[in-house]
Amino acid sequence: MMDKILLLRLPQLALSVVVLHGILFAPTLSAETFDDLVKPFLGKYCTKCHGEEKQKAERRFDQLGYPIEREDTLYDFQDIVDQLNLGYMPPYGEEQPTTEESQAVVDFLTAKIQIEREALRSTGGETILRRMNQREYRNTIRDLLGLNITMFNPTVGFPSDEEFEHLDNVGDTLIMSDYLLERYLQAAEKIIDKALQGPKDQPPVKEYVFDRNFRQQGALDRAHRPVNNLRTMCIYENPRSIRFEGAFGPLMDFVQGVPHDGYYELKVLAESKNRRHPFKLYAVDIDQDEPALLGIVPGNPANGPMYETQTIQPLLAETTLPNEQKVWKTFRVWLDKGYSPRFTYLNGFTEGRSAINQMARQLRPNVKQMGIVQARALVAREGVAPQIQIHEVRIRGPLTEQWPPKSREILLGDKPFSPARTREILENFATRAYRRPATKEEVDRLMILVEFRQVAGLSPYDAMKDGLKAILCSPSFLYLDEPTLTQSGPNSPLTSRAIATRLSYFLCSTMPDERLRQLAEDNALLNPEVLQQETDRLLGDPKSEAFVNGFLDSWLNLRSLGDMPPELRSFREYYLDDLEVAMLKETRLFTKDLIDHNRDIINFLDSDYAIVNRGLAKLYEIPNIKGHEFRRVALTDQRRGGLLGQASVLTVTANGVDTSPVIRGVWLLENLLGSPPPPPPDNVDPIDPDVRGAKTIRDQLTKHRASPACYECHQKIDPPGFALENFDAIGGWRYTYNNRTKIDASATLPDGTAFENVVGFKKSLVQHPEQFKRALTEKLLSYACGRRIEPSDRPQVDAILEELEARGNGFRDLIELVVLSETFRTQ
Repeated sequence: MMDKILLLRLPQLALSVVVLHGILFAPTLSAETFDDLVKPFLGKYCTKCHGEEKQKAERRFDQLGYPIEREDTLYDFQDIVDQLNLGYMPPYGEEQPTTEESQAVVDFLTAKIQIEREALRSTGGETILRRMNQREYRNTIRDLLGLNITMFNPTVGFPSDEEFEHLDNVGDTLIMSDYLLERYLQAAEKIIDKALQGPKDQPPVKEYVFDRNFRQQGALDRAHRPVNNLRTMCIYENPRSIRFEGAFGPLMDFVQGVPHDGYYELKVLAESKNRRHPFKLYAVDIDQDEPALLGIVPGNPANGPMYETQTIQPLLAETTLPNEQKVWKTFRVWLDKGYSPRFTYLNGFTEGRSAINQMARQLRPNVKQMGIVQARALVAREGVAPQIQIHEVRIRGPLTEQWPPKSREILLGDKPFSPARTREILENFATRAYRRPATKEEVDRLMILVEFRQVAGLSPYDAMKDGLKAILCSPSFLYLDEPTLTQSGPNSPLTSRAIATRLSYFLCSTMPDERLRQLAEDNALLNPEVLQQETDRLLGDPKSEAFVNGFLDSWLNLRSLGDMPPELRSFREYYLDDLEVAMLKETRLFTKDLIDHNRDIINFLDSDYAIVNRGLAKLYEIPNIKGHEFRRVALTDQRRGGLLGQASVLTVTANGVDTSPVIRGVWLLENLLGSPPPPPPDNVDPIDPDVRGAKTIRDQLTKHRASPACYECHQKIDPPGFALENFDAIGGWRYTYNNRTKIDASATLPDGTAFENVVGFKKSLVQHPEQFKRALTEKLLSYACGRRIEPSDRPQVDAILEELEARGNGFRDLIELVVLSETFRTQ
C-alpha cells in the first residue's frame, strides 16, 4: 500500500497546478438601475411568496442584488424571465403587473443575463493551463515512445472528456479528478511495460501456414463440414450485421496470436463466389455490379468471441476479389502480441440469418417449413450463396525494422541498462516528455522515488521503470505548460517552446516533432515568417489528419455520429454500403481538399463538387460512380453542395428514425452561424418529429410559435430547419413524409428573405456570409488556443477576417492567420 501511495504522490500534484485565475468581470448592471427598476418590481409582485417569510418552490428573491457573484443568482434571474414570459407568475388571483411593466423587466434582464453569465465564466482572454484530452494523450504516447497504437489504447476506462460547445480541448473544462488520476497511473504502467517488452535478442522470422480446419462458429461449422470438411473458410455477411452468420472468419488454430508485436506479411488465397446470383434482392441485398471486398481486422479472444465484433478491430487492410477465380493477395499488417488476423466480407449482405432463410425458401419453394439449421445445410450444400472463400493463409514475421525496438531505444538509449545510468535515463525521458529540459530538482525527486522502491525490494531495473511511470503521471507531462517571455497574464507573449507546443497540438494533436523542437530551442518560432513556414509544413504532414478529424468533431459535433444509428429495415443502405464510415470520410476529405487547395471557405456553405464513393453516390443519386474509392465529382444537383448536403451532417442532426426541423435548425444556428438560441423555458412542451401522421411538423411548429415565449427563438430556428426537411434521417432525398404528406421546405428568414427549398436557403447564406465567416473563425481560434473566445478577442477576430477577405477567403489562409494572430501567440 505504501508503494502505491508513493507512486501516487507525483500525479496528485496535478491537482495543485490547475491554476484558477482571478475572474475578470465584464461591465455589470449598476445597482442604481437594478434598485430603480427590478427590485421594486420583485417587491411588489414576487416576494410575498418568494421572500423572507415564504420560499415557495425554494425560491427567494428579496435578497437578490448586484454585483452578481454566483451563478445561482443568474439562475434565479433566468427563472424570473422565463416565468414572466410564460405568464405563469404572478399566479392567477394575485395582483398582476401591466404588460409594459413585465416587458420592461424581461427586456432589461434578458439583455444583461448573457453578459453576466459570460463574465462569471470568463478566463479574461487567458488560456488556462490545460491537460491533454484523450486523443492528444494517445497521440503523444505514440510519438513520445515510438509505439504503434493500432491495437493499443491506454485510455480504455478513462472518463469522457468534458466539452465546451462540443470543443474537447478547452482548458477550464478539462478537470482532473481522483478517478482520472488513478486511470493515468494504470495507463502509465501499461505503457512503460509495453515500451520495454520483448525478448532481449531479435526474434527470428517464422512462417505459419493454414490450409485446413477453418472453424468459424459452431452452427456454420455443422453446415460446412459435410460439404468441404472445413478446408475452406466461407464468409457471408458484412461486419455490421446484428446476428452473426459468418461475418468474421478467424483462424481458430491460431487464436493465441503472434508471439511478438510487429509487422507481418500476410498472404491469402481467396476468391469471390456467386457475386452475381439468382436470388431476389430483398433477400440478398448486395450490389452485384461491384466486386467483392475482402477486409482484414485483428482478433483476440480476450476481447470476445472471435466470430463477433470486438472492442478493438481496426481495418488493417482491404482488397477486391475477382469472381470465381482464386488469387493470392499479399498484405503487410501490424499485429500486437496475442492478436491474429480475421477476415470479413466488407460488402457482403446485411442480415445473414434472414438471407439464408430466404435463399432456402427460394431453393425449395414447396417446403412449407424449414428451420435455420436445415436452411444453413441446404444453402451450404447447394453452394449458391454470395460469399468469399479463403483456401489458404500464410503469416510470416515479425518483420523487424530495427533492433532494439524504437520504444526501448528511446527509453534506454543505445546502451544496455545499468543502475549507474538510472539518472541519465530518467533525465533524458523527462526532458522529452515534459517538452522542455527537466530541472535538477525534478530529477532529484525521481531518483528519491527510485531509491525508495529499491529499499522496498525492487530490482534496480524495476525501480527505474517506476521512475519512468512517474514521469507519465507528472503534471509537466499531462498539462500543456505555456510559459511567457514576460510576467504571466493575459496578452503576455509566449516563449518559442510554448508556441511550438501550441502549434503542434493545434495542427497534429501531439507533441512537437524534432524539427519543431529544434526551432523552439533556437527561438526561431518568435519570427512570424518561420511560424508561417512551419504551419505550412505541418498542414502537409500526415499527422495533420488529427486536426481535420478533431476540429470537425468539435465544430460539427461529428463525434456523435453513430450514437443513434438508423433502424435497419428502414435504412438498409446505411449498413449495406457502410455509409457511417463513408459519410464521415466524405466530410473529412472535403475539408482536407479545402486546406490542400486553399479553397474559399464559402464552399462549406455551398460547393459545385463533392467527394464520394459509390455508396454515397447512390444515396445522393449521382449516376455512373463505380468502385469503393473516393473521388471528386462535379455536381449538377445544387441540393448537394457544401456541408448542408452531406450525409454526415444530416445524419448527426437526426435521431435514426426521423428528422426534426427544430433539432436541425438549432444545430445550424449553433455550429454554422455561432448564434445558439437560449434553452427553451421550463414547462414548454417539446416538439417531436411528425411520426403520428395526425398533422405535419410545420402545423405543430406554427401552433408552438403562437406562444409569445417561443416566438422569438423559433422565428430563427424554424426556417433553416424547414430548409433541410427534404433530407431524411441519413441524408437521402425525399418528397414526402412516411404518411405521404408532401414536404414543404419553404420559409422566410427573420430579415424577410424567402426561399423555396435548401437551394434557395444556401443561396441566402452565400449572399450574406459574414456571420458564418465570423463563427468559423472564432471556433477555429478557440480550438487552436484551447480556450473560450472572449469579448476582448473581438479586435483580433476582426483583423483576421479583414486580412482573410483580402486574401480571398481560403481555408488554408484562415488557419495561417489564426496561427499568426496575437491571440494565438500570447497567453
